[in-house]
Amino acid sequence: MTLAFFRFFSKLPISFLYAISDVLFFLMAYIIRYRKKVIDLNLKRSFPEKSDTERLLIAKKFYRNFADVLVETFKLPGFSPTELKNRVTFINPEVVQDKLAQGQAVLIMASHQCNWEWAPSASVVNGMPADAVYKKLTNELSERLVYYIRSNFGAKPVPMKQLLREMVTRRNEARLIALVADQIPDQPEFGYWTTFMHQETPFYPGPERLARSFNLPVFYIEMQRIRRGHYSLTFYPIAEPPYANLTDGDILNRYRDRLEQTIQEAPSDWLWSHKRWKHQKEKYAKTQVKF
Repeated sequence: MTLAFFRFFSKLPISFLYAISDVLFFLMAYIIRYRKKVIDLNLKRSFPEKSDTERLLIAKKFYRNFADVLVETFKLPGFSPTELKNRVTFINPEVVQDKLAQGQAVLIMASHQCNWEWAPSASVVNGMPADAVYKKLTNELSERLVYYIRSNFGAKPVPMKQLLREMVTRRNEARLIALVADQIPDQPEFGYWTTFMHQETPFYPGPERLARSFNLPVFYIEMQRIRRGHYSLTFYPIAEPPYANLTDGDILNRYRDRLEQTIQEAPSDWLWSHKRWKHQKEKYAKTQVKF
């Protein structure tokens, strides 16, 4: 019944959904004040050089963009392949298409920038098969809904706990393996700690371990907002095998640097409501991450 409702919702005109987004923006920003303390603290620590007024403007734009992302995500299954192609433009797809044509899998390090949910489906309709790695949800209904949205155009959602098995059984399958790599590690004491946006921050070491173990080329994908409901995607090379002479942590550090640059250029498009810095490094025993 609920999936049927969302199927109906996805068929509504996007102009109508953006009217809903306008209401959501007002409610989140001025009535509910959704995660306002988290957002304000994140912005203050990440942009100490900016004034309170500048950070307030970023927060306001974030709420508006986030409301759009919510309705756009539910709209995704209602698009035709042609419409999705028109809404998501790949600037340099050839850099990964060449790898796929050679039979290689490619590791894509993405982030919570713009509408990250559109990226795997947009890749598929542009001729690039894609796995979308994600944390499986405990609520069965939410899990079914997320799977429905992410798999609608042929992208393959892969729960994080099944990723290694998928990598082994499908190691000769050419595809993009997309990880949203700016999430909080479940076990920060075993995370790769580095400085990110002026703060000590743990990253999942998994992406670098996968790249090294399976000799995968790594690309960072940058999403930019062109205008409402239209985005561009650009691939940036992070690292290429062989990795024997690459220092441990280099892949993650290069990703961090690219992500910081993206955030600095369009700060309101990143997910500031995410509790990215809820862990403090000094609370955990120093553990040497092995790659």
